[in-house]
Amino acid sequence: MTRARLTWNGDAVIRGTRAGAARGLRLGAEHVLQVSRGRAPVEEGTLERSGTATVDEADLRAAVAYDTPYAVRQHEQMDYRHDAGRTAKYLENPMNEEADTVGEIIAAEMRRALR
Repeated sequence: MTRARLTWNGDAVIRGTRAGAARGLRLGAEHVLQVSRGRAPVEEGTLERSGTATVDEADLRAAVAYDTPYAVRQHEQMDYRHDAGRTAKYLENPMNEEADTVGEIIAAEMRRALR
């Protein structure tokens, strides 16, 4: 009878998986930011440039935000007129529309971490 020896590196696997998930979250948030910037109302470009993507690696949470005094109003006011391709809900819609892509990005980074 032949015996094989197996070493379990569970802690390393968990660390790698978390690191992959954090990288995936960052890339996913950056993807949503890029799509939403292309839809943000534009007059001078200040709103578009104020967009940021951040990741809390400890909690594995990502956020995309716009930081101008009028960002919320531009996002929520459905009756404002915008240039072609620019719209209200410039962040909400890409978040919903790109959810599958973000999931694929996160999964790919987690797979890479486990190689």
